Amino acid sequence: MRELLTRSKVELPGAERPRRLRASAALRALVRETRVDPAQLIAPLFVVSGQGRREEIASLKGHARLSPDRALAEAEKLAKLGVGGLLLFGIPEAKDDRGEAAADPNGPVAETLRLLRREGLPLALAADVCLCEYTTHGHCGILDGERVDNDATLPLLAEAAVAYAQAGADLVAPSAMMDGQVAALRSGLDAAGHTETAIMAYASKHASAFYGPFREAAGSTPSFGDRKAYQMDSANGREALREMELDAEEGADILMVKPAITSLDLLALARQRFDLPLAAYQVSGEAAMIEAAAERGWIDRRKVVQESLTAIVRAGATVVMTYFAADAASWLRETI
Repeated sequence: MRELLTRSKVELPGAERPRRLRASAALRALVRETRVDPAQLIAPLFVVSGQGRREEIASLKGHARLSPDRALAEAEKLAKLGVGGLLLFGIPEAKDDRGEAAADPNGPVAETLRLLRREGLPLALAADVCLCEYTTHGHCGILDGERVDNDATLPLLAEAAVAYAQAGADLVAPSAMMDGQVAALRSGLDAAGHTETAIMAYASKHASAFYGPFREAAGSTPSFGDRKAYQMDSANGREALREMELDAEEGADILMVKPAITSLDLLALARQRFDLPLAAYQVSGEAAMIEAAAERGWIDRRKVVQESLTAIVRAGATVVMTYFAADAASWLRETI
């Protein structure tokens, strides 16, 4: 047996030794196939009205609801780190059953966008377009009884998108998962003269248990039922590709999948099928799991964050929304 093992080792074809290029850190870096750049990262920010406000979010370590002035200070830090952009979510002072405050030109998102635009920071400014943070019932659209009325919701989404574009958004990101929402936004934006405002569509957004911390942060937990009637079943991959195709046909400039960790297969399939830039949202539950495990000493936080972001980009994402944007950008700058 020893003789056979020795002979086998000697006769191993020399060309079949992939380990040669793993022998040192320099070699591994030289042939690395997937590289994450800070400019690919978008940091989510939760904004509220007022001044000097910072309200820590217990389930999202290191994150807080910020007034526009505090959001500006955070944006300046992110810009210095080379982060590519911001995705703004607004929490209004008052809510109603129709989510009218989403389109308020003096609301926290619009106010923050104007402030950021005046500063001229090298950041792409994106605004989430949904009603869930603005409705008393926490659903993403207008209700007809206990059913979300898809078509009645579309004009309100378009109005919000126009308000954000007028305030300075480069991108509007419809996340309500209403059929026809991209077409409604494109039509509304073009009619208002914002033909240059791009749409980053939450095209493949599954009804997921990974959104819990976000709902605490945004105060958007539904008061009854769930969102499974309009967000996708997480078991459906072909339907996800169909949603992406529909959004592309309606005028989306970027297609997004969400959550990222459970959509890597969809990213890979979409990369083969679509020429548009693809985005992935590493959602609040993904971040919370990493933070919780790291606090207990079960994982190396930095290495797991870097590995997870690399996997998302490797699967096909051009843009990654992540709560680790600042840390990841800082670490990446250390290696440049």
